[in-house]
Amino acid sequence: MPGQPSVTTKIEGIKKVLILGSSALKIGEAGEFDYSGSQAIKALREEGIKTIVINPNVATIQTSDYLADEVYFLPVTPYFVEKVLEREKPEGILLGFGGQTALNCGLALDRAGTLKKHNCRVLGTSTKAIEDTEDRDLFAKRLAEIGVLCPKSQAAETVEQAMEIADRLSYPVMVRIAYALGGLGSGVCRTPEALRAKAEMALTHTHQILVEEYLEGWKEVEYEVVRDYADNCITVCNMENFDPLGIHTGESIVVAPSQTLTDHEYHMLREIAIRTIRHLGIVGECNIQYALHPKSREYRVIEVNARLSRSSALASKATGYPLAFVATKLSLGYSLHELPNSITKVTKAFFEPALDYVVVKFPRWDLKKFQNVSRKLGSSMKSVGEVMAIGRNFEEALQKACRMLEIGARGVVCNEGFNFEDLAASISTPTDKRLFAVSQGIEAGITVDEIYRTAFIDKWFLYKIQNLVEIAKELKTHAGKDVPLPLLKEAKRFGFSDDQIAFATKRTENDIFQQREKHNLHPCVKQIDTLGAEYPAQTNYLYLTYNGVEDDIEFKEYNSVLILGSGAYRIGCSVEFDWCAVNAGITLRKLGYSTVM
Repeated sequence: MPGQPSVTTKIEGIKKVLILGSSALKIGEAGEFDYSGSQAIKALREEGIKTIVINPNVATIQTSDYLADEVYFLPVTPYFVEKVLEREKPEGILLGFGGQTALNCGLALDRAGTLKKHNCRVLGTSTKAIEDTEDRDLFAKRLAEIGVLCPKSQAAETVEQAMEIADRLSYPVMVRIAYALGGLGSGVCRTPEALRAKAEMALTHTHQILVEEYLEGWKEVEYEVVRDYADNCITVCNMENFDPLGIHTGESIVVAPSQTLTDHEYHMLREIAIRTIRHLGIVGECNIQYALHPKSREYRVIEVNARLSRSSALASKATGYPLAFVATKLSLGYSLHELPNSITKVTKAFFEPALDYVVVKFPRWDLKKFQNVSRKLGSSMKSVGEVMAIGRNFEEALQKACRMLEIGARGVVCNEGFNFEDLAASISTPTDKRLFAVSQGIEAGITVDEIYRTAFIDKWFLYKIQNLVEIAKELKTHAGKDVPLPLLKEAKRFGFSDDQIAFATKRTENDIFQQREKHNLHPCVKQIDTLGAEYPAQTNYLYLTYNGVEDDIEFKEYNSVLILGSGAYRIGCSVEFDWCAVNAGITLRKLGYSTVM
């Protein structure tokens, strides 16, 4: 392209790279792969490399005319990808930026000898390493080589094999599909009849399923890991699921960084993550998922995703560490110590973020748009989008996330319209509304211990919800009058909105606003700072909090325009509005305006 720098890649002879997209948006594969693919294009173009994208999704940023050099609106399948290989003759191909669709397509091309035939090199993680993570039998064997534990399991290719394995492991068992997207076809089976039905269904999607021990009540923890060709390896972010194992991470509230792990548990899992990723030979970025026993240090590695994922997009936004951009550079042969840290601009990418805030990701479901659909959540995804909220404590971030979903929730407490006929059953059964059942249960006098025994939600989270219930109770004792200033400050610090406080005190939202104005009680603007203020942060990621005393940035009179986004993905409102907002921002910049999203 005119004006681009000359090629400076570490791997010689790479002048043109093919990027496989994720194809049509689907549950488990949405805007996160537009993010990763777009970042990959930017990183390649910075190196003067010509970029080619295959993705039939018209609504994405990566298929915009100004980003990639060539865009093919074709299915991401071996047949069509080979046609593009014949025509474009790229020297390299990226498989890890288009989700499971791209990964499976790349593996099929490699097995058929198509990539070798067209002299096209897989950049980053090799197909051998991808096979080792995707094939459940191979994965277990590779982990056993270094003494890393995974659930007792065995691969099956027929229903009868699956039944025999389950008998040996004893029920309940977990069924998982190899090479699958969003937990497709997976689930817990408590009886032989349930296993037979699940296995028959699962084997219509794949040639191999895994039958493994079900670790009921264990915590689910994830680490995002980055490794370069020189074997430098760091963990960028760790996350913890609010729900126990058995709920797909895309279906669960996720908290970053982890809140309930001891220092020993955190470092044990971090060490295992680095040892595992080095042994598998991942290059770039990946995600490792654990089950952790709640009362001992026993663990199991559930899986490794040798690609960018939804969790990677969350980790990237939560920390400000540009995972997809860095992963692309690493796939070209760069080392971590050669790449700049985008937050400080002076240090290198060879750092592990230290967060002084809490991030909560909350999924959004659109189940009410379907008739007779089960609201029960499990290991197969149903959510169509999610939100990310940032706060200085867990309660603040969780309450913000509830409001961002736009489902009528004022927060965790003080809600209308969330009615449960059987509160105990609604707490023990994971559904899209369980959080609100838990808060109502605590309000009704159900103890934290009783909830833990049926829901296996870590008691730390339950005590935090209890904090919110108690603040709401205290607010209700001041119905019809001004809230005492210490209580008002406490409520705001724990994420209560003016509307929420007004509901609890039977007043209007404007009454609470006026009281805050009288006492000059306003939120601070804070910057995402991932090095614990060791270096000055230079980032455009901002959040509001009442847990602060001053703004992190100075506000000046700018020639600026505010762009409103569309909120959480839902049916009828998806990545197309990301495309609109991004293009509006780019155009405004060209016209000399500064932009606020």
